[in-house]
Amino acid sequence: MHLGRPTLQTFLAQQLVGTEHQHQLAALLGDVAAAVIAIAQMTARGALGGYLGAHGALNPQGERQQRLDVLAHEVMLDLCQRSGSVAAMASEEIEQPVLGRNPAGGPYLLLFDPLDGSSNIDINASIGTIFSVLKRPHLLAPDAADFLQPGHAQVAAGYAIYGPSTMLVLTVGRGTHGFTLDCERGQFTLTHADLRIPDEAHEFAINTSNVRFWEAPVQRYVSECQAGATGERARDFNMRWVASLVSDAHRILMRGGVFLYPRDHKEPPRAGRLRLLYEANPVAWLIEQAGGRAGTGRERLLDVVPAELHQRVPVVFGCRDEVERIERYHHEHDCGADKPYVSPLFNERSLFRAQELA
Repeated sequence: MHLGRPTLQTFLAQQLVGTEHQHQLAALLGDVAAAVIAIAQMTARGALGGYLGAHGALNPQGERQQRLDVLAHEVMLDLCQRSGSVAAMASEEIEQPVLGRNPAGGPYLLLFDPLDGSSNIDINASIGTIFSVLKRPHLLAPDAADFLQPGHAQVAAGYAIYGPSTMLVLTVGRGTHGFTLDCERGQFTLTHADLRIPDEAHEFAINTSNVRFWEAPVQRYVSECQAGATGERARDFNMRWVASLVSDAHRILMRGGVFLYPRDHKEPPRAGRLRLLYEANPVAWLIEQAGGRAGTGRERLLDVVPAELHQRVPVVFGCRDEVERIERYHHEHDCGADKPYVSPLFNERSLFRAQELA
C-alpha cells in the first residue's frame, strides 16, 4: 500500500459497510479490476502482442469489430465471474446476455462495453472499458428483461481508461473516485478521491461534422460557445472531441466542460448514438456523483426506462449549469418559444448570403 493511500480492496471494504451483499459486490468489483488489468496489459503491448487490426466480424449493432474488441470482451466474460457474484452478463458485443458461473446464487447483473473508443486503437489514442452493476430482480433464471432497469437502479458503475497510466474511476453511490494502476504491484490505489466537476465550463465536446443534422437547440448552444467573448456567453470556449466516450468523460471529470452526443436527423430511426445501458447510464451516474448533470437534452438520463437491451439515446453531460442551459433551449424549442436559429454560414456578412443576394 502507498503511504496514506488505500488500495481498491481497502476502499471498497470501507465504502460498502452496511450495504446488502457487500462482500459479494466487493468481490465482483475486484473481478472487474482484474479484467481491466488484463486488458491494460494487452493494450500496452499493442502490435507487439498481435492485438491490433480488424477482427472481420460485426457486432449486434452492425459495427466492424477490432481484434482487441473481441479479446477484451472475452477477458471480461471470463474474469468477471470468478467470484460467483454475477448471475448474468450483457455486453454490447453480443446480442443476448450470458449466464455467469453462479446463475442460481449470484445477486448481481453486469453490463459492460469492453472497449470503448476502439476506432482509436490503431492510432494509439486513449480507449477504455465501461461497466454497470445492477441488482438481480428475482431468483428465477436471468434473461434480457432483467437488465432493463433505469440508471438510478445501479449499485455500482465505472470505467477504466487506458492512457499514459491506467485509471479505474468508480462509484457505488457515495461519490466518484479515481484509482491508478500500480503496475509493479498489480493493484489499484486511490489517487483521486471525491472527484468534483468544476462549476464553470470553458470547454465543450461535440462532433461538429454532424452540424447540418443537429436540432435547433444544439445549434443554438454550440454557436454561442463558438462566438466566445464577443457573444452572448461573454467568455471563450475551447472545443474538444476525442471520439471516445471514456476519454471525453474523464476530461470533464478532471477539468470540467460539457459533452454532447445529441439527437440528430442523420439517421432518423435512431434516437441517439450511445447505448443507454452500457455507456450512458454508468457515465451519467459517475457525472452526477461528481456534482454534474446528465440527460438526453429533454430528461434525466438515469430516469429513462429501457425498452431494449441495445437501446441508444441522446447524451448530454458535464457542468450542471451548462447541461441545464441546453435543457432549457430544448424546452423553449419544443414549446415554440425560442428564436429561429440561422446558421452563421448564412448571416449577412457570409459568402453564401452575398451570393444569394447578388
